[in-house]
Amino acid sequence: MTHPDQAPETREDALLKESGIISWNELARHFARGVVIVVSGRVDVLDVARAFSKDNKAQVEQWLSTSEIARASDDDARGWVERNPDFRCVVTAPWVLVQELH
Repeated sequence: MTHPDQAPETREDALLKESGIISWNELARHFARGVVIVVSGRVDVLDVARAFSKDNKAQVEQWLSTSEIARASDDDARGWVERNPDFRCVVTAPWVLVQELH
């Protein structure tokens, strides 16, 4: 419940609350569920989350066509197991958007 003096939470606020740094060990269960979307370093993961949350199909399809976003593959997972990286992560249910930190 929002206090009368507080502005209601915006979509942006909600996305920021659902973002953070996650390890491969924490991400593995989401990968197993098939809900991980890999975001390339050429795109801001929050921009992708905004497009997903607004159901901006045209933008999402453009990113898919240029491989700037893609569903995580078994090859991705094998590499993550070897390297154990951390990721910038944003949840926009049911999807878990990740961008590997370097």
